[in-house]
Amino acid sequence: MVVDSFEGIPEFVAVAEKQGFSAAAKQLGCSTSHISRQISRLEVRLGVALVARTTRMVSLTHAGRLYYDRCRDLVNGLQQANEQVGSQQFQLNGTLRVSAAGAFAENHVAPALIDFARQHPQLTVNINYDSRLINFVEEGFDFAIRLGQLKDSGLVARKLVDRTLMAAASPDYLARHGTPQEPDQLRKHSCVINNDSWTFQHQGIETSVRVHGRFQSNNPNTLLRACEQGLGIVYLPRSNLTPSVERGTLIPVLEPYWHRGVSNWIVYQNRQFLPMRARLAIDYLLAQFADWVE
Repeated sequence: MVVDSFEGIPEFVAVAEKQGFSAAAKQLGCSTSHISRQISRLEVRLGVALVARTTRMVSLTHAGRLYYDRCRDLVNGLQQANEQVGSQQFQLNGTLRVSAAGAFAENHVAPALIDFARQHPQLTVNINYDSRLINFVEEGFDFAIRLGQLKDSGLVARKLVDRTLMAAASPDYLARHGTPQEPDQLRKHSCVINNDSWTFQHQGIETSVRVHGRFQSNNPNTLLRACEQGLGIVYLPRSNLTPSVERGTLIPVLEPYWHRGVSNWIVYQNRQFLPMRARLAIDYLLAQFADWVE
């Protein structure tokens, strides 16, 4: 196979993943016109249209989608080979982009990644705190830190730590409203919630309870403050609440029913080749939290 058979393939893969010439050019550090020329030459060489160009967006043709599926691993493999050769000097560079959510990520994962960045001075680390479902390809994230079960089977999830959920309330709230003795009694209580369905576990049996409350947030620290101010019962990972329990501002409730099978995961795109910065960062986090106990 002649060498020029590879010309245009990296540009084509970038356009397919970024869905646009300008975004692909930005990723590869070249001009939009260069991207356009390389793909046009590739199409002429193959004798088939790979992309459908419109004024607003670029989409793949049927042939383009088939070709992308073949070329993606080729380009990723070449990138991996280059990184492995360069790793002899062990100088990571580029930008590691991580999507994180929750107090655990903020209080534990972020410090670990700060230390990882300190060990690799040429590496830039970007941590984005957002619990929404992300598109790894379009948004350029290397991996995400998430709590709970993985719903997208197209992604890879590696367990980072096991967690235990704790229910708790302020002494003032319990004095005014009483202490629930079993999860079903939560229906009569005000809860500080991030979702309205709480799952408990007792003697190996899971029970879900629909709860309600007048204070809601997707930020665990905000929920913690609201709970300490007497707005209701909260149900969060135990490490989030332990300092407040030790200070006496929160009192644990329903302990026999706490769910002990929740985990934090490192989630990333199901692809054969990950950038070295992502592989090493993932391995570093797994090693750092191998003996972590909540």
